[in-house]
Amino acid sequence: MKNWIPFLLLLLALSSCKTRTAAQNDTDHARDSINTTKDNGNPKDVNEPVREKLTFYEHVLIAPKFEQIKIDSKVRVETGSFVPTLDATIYIENDKKVWMNLRALFINAARGIATPEGIKGQDKINKTYIDSDFDYLNNLLNVNFIDYKSLEKILLGRTFVKINDRQFDLTQNAQGFKMVSNINQKIVTDEKNREYKIALQYDTNYDLLSVNLKDILSSDELDVSYSDWNEYEGIRLPKYVKIIIKGSKSSQILIENTKFDFSRMETPYSVPSSYKKIEIK
Repeated sequence: MKNWIPFLLLLLALSSCKTRTAAQNDTDHARDSINTTKDNGNPKDVNEPVREKLTFYEHVLIAPKFEQIKIDSKVRVETGSFVPTLDATIYIENDKKVWMNLRALFINAARGIATPEGIKGQDKINKTYIDSDFDYLNNLLNVNFIDYKSLEKILLGRTFVKINDRQFDLTQNAQGFKMVSNINQKIVTDEKNREYKIALQYDTNYDLLSVNLKDILSSDELDVSYSDWNEYEGIRLPKYVKIIIKGSKSSQILIENTKFDFSRMETPYSVPSSYKKIEIK
């Protein structure tokens, strides 16, 4: 199976899995570390520390309320090899599953589903499939903290790494809010321990603009950025999601969300008996 197909399918899992991650947002822990003071209302200087921190954390950590979201998207992949623009249908059922169907030139090319238990994907062109936990997705993204809940949050433009007032410096300027880790963030899983420098940028209205993670012991780096935010049925969502993976090889994915729908839909997934399983190593 070509790497770009399972990678796209695994994007389904970036926000809702409940596996072994230390990168889930923890609103309660963040609030425990917040000292709140009243803002005097004066204009903020360049990169001035934020005094009214509780308002900031309430906006960026409290998840939007929804039952399901259907997203029609166009997906462009740059890996150094030609990959056609893909039409995608992404269906997110909050905290339960992310389902994706990919079409190339009006032909169903791939389908996948992510749940808190793991990810499944099938390449309809090469007649192969995968059935794995989130290790494979983490390897493709050169990180070790992706689980189901973080996948949901990546797709919806929500803060998908753990932030708190003790280990991050929060500043504000005319462009919005910036959070930068003041100590290396250790993320421990069953199989791998890694440390990252993390920087996040938010707009003045608290929309997430970018997240950058740099592995301090390697050249691995992950950039996720969002733009052109709008409100749909009371929920703010980004039109563009850009993911850049840097390491020994670099690649990027641009997702253009063209339509949001909040109605329920069927999410069929079954693997034909003739398909060959790809073993994840």
